[in-house]
Amino acid sequence: MIMKKIRLCCFLLCLFAVQFGRSQEPLLQNAYHRPATLLNGNWKYIIDPYDTGYRNHRNWLPFDQAESTKASAKPYYTDKVIENPWDRVEYNFNTSPEIKVPGDWNSQFEKLEYYEGAIWYRTTFDYAVKKEDNQVLLYFGAANYQTDVYLNGEKVGQHLGGFDPFNFEVSEKLRSKGNSLVVRVDNSREKHRVPNYTTDWWNYGGITREVKLIEVPKTHIQEYQIQLDPNNPDLIKGYVQVSHGAGQEVTLKIPEARIEESFRLDGTGKTAFQIAAKRIKKWYPKRPKLYTVEISCGEDTLEDAIGFRTVATDGPNILLNGKSIFLRGISLHEENPIKVGRANAMEEARMLFGWAQELNCNFVRLAHYPHNEHMPRLADQLGILLWEEIPVYWGIDYENPEAFAQAKSQLETLVHRDKNRASVIVWSVANETPEVPSRLKFLRDLKKIALAIDDTRFISAALERDEKSTAHTVKIPDPFAEDVDMIACNEYIGWYSGLPERCAEVTWELPHNKPFFVSEFGGGALYNYHGDKLTRWTEEYQEYLYEEQLKMLRKISTLRGMTPWILADFRSPRRNLPLIQDGWNRKGLISNAGFKKKAFYILKAYYDEMEKKYDYAVKD
Repeated sequence: MIMKKIRLCCFLLCLFAVQFGRSQEPLLQNAYHRPATLLNGNWKYIIDPYDTGYRNHRNWLPFDQAESTKASAKPYYTDKVIENPWDRVEYNFNTSPEIKVPGDWNSQFEKLEYYEGAIWYRTTFDYAVKKEDNQVLLYFGAANYQTDVYLNGEKVGQHLGGFDPFNFEVSEKLRSKGNSLVVRVDNSREKHRVPNYTTDWWNYGGITREVKLIEVPKTHIQEYQIQLDPNNPDLIKGYVQVSHGAGQEVTLKIPEARIEESFRLDGTGKTAFQIAAKRIKKWYPKRPKLYTVEISCGEDTLEDAIGFRTVATDGPNILLNGKSIFLRGISLHEENPIKVGRANAMEEARMLFGWAQELNCNFVRLAHYPHNEHMPRLADQLGILLWEEIPVYWGIDYENPEAFAQAKSQLETLVHRDKNRASVIVWSVANETPEVPSRLKFLRDLKKIALAIDDTRFISAALERDEKSTAHTVKIPDPFAEDVDMIACNEYIGWYSGLPERCAEVTWELPHNKPFFVSEFGGGALYNYHGDKLTRWTEEYQEYLYEEQLKMLRKISTLRGMTPWILADFRSPRRNLPLIQDGWNRKGLISNAGFKKKAFYILKAYYDEMEKKYDYAVKD
């Protein structure tokens, strides 16, 4: 009994610590379209591998939590300057070098290429609040991984997570002149984090997406969901949540469809609604129709571009607007292989999706974490369907409540941010997670969380197949396959098990009541390295592997799509074969210089064929 109480206390303390660490306010939805003051640009930075500016070296407590150490300490977030010749201040932002924000530090400076630890950022700015009772939110698109934020020497808050946006209300801490914003970012890999110790991508550190100040009225639109009712596509269904809006009226307009409706908010500032969708044209990949949607309440008006569509399954079929579709996909990382580094600009999103369109894709898997918001919004415009996921990956500590809290936070943020994007049809809660007893509950709880926010899309995960190399029948024994809407697996026959000829030897044993989707297959090739088709790392081997893979997959009657691994070569510290990998995962169909490998054209020919087989007329 005593041990049970101790474990319970430890659990509650851990949860309290996690919640304290996530002290940011609820995420302001559609920060993308709100007027903002950008804080991007050149910031000062200090490398701090020993956490000198953050912790007391005698007791290892953070200065911002240990009141007794503040008087004599010189934490970096106070942004002290030397005023007298005898002052002892062992840092100086003013004379420190500069770093670009947004941007990862690894690709900006050679000395930081492999650096993992803490770096301090500082920028200064002036800001005049437009109206006395307005709220000003300090918004970060993402920073990897632990982010501690200080404004004018005071702690604003902390965020845990490397790929999700977060914001803090800073109205009371702002000055009209001379604001000092100091941000500590630590990308250390730790067991309790999501992801944790090991990934097959580069651990880019830093403030990797934009930073901005967003000023809103005290009564403002916090979030909303607007989409066709999946059970009745003749209705638009959704809700609006307004901060400090209890009892007020909110108006929804879709001018092109001649829709204008007003609703009364309840005591929590929320209203649910249903509107007839008679004049709405549906969103299709071949006709990605978007409508301007206007929401207003009091002094706050917000616009969004929303496409309307339904997605469902019928046995093995994936139905988009009631019609069967084959997902001609590819996986990609949020990385610019040509200039090297985390991709964060719209032109980089256009480059990556442009390559996918050249491949004749109608679907992209954004692996293995939430990508920047340019990606789903551009996909809406281009007519590209999306799989989005969180980095529950490999060796997650499923029994650690802090790990679950971080996975939960990342999933909730992703779903809230993108639940109005027509392009997004899959929320994935995991990739290649080995089966352990505590894993299944972890994943099932994540599924419940996603569905509680949005039940209009598929839940899936990239599962693993039966790994018995001598077996001729391939199965997916993972019990989580029962929980997903679309069975997906990473299979790699011919690369990690056997040679490409093995593809012809196996048969697949799969349930017939669900669509089957291959979330990864492929193999590495160095661009312009040639040889016979059984010489690994040549373009010929990769080409042969794709040929045999596609022959095998054609035989699976329930196959409804795939996202081979991967669109372009990407950086990975796990890939160390000299002269071939040199720190790059070479499974890309496009090289890190932007050149297409031979396998690119094999997959494109297959997608051209599948487009004709599943071609259908757009129906409103």
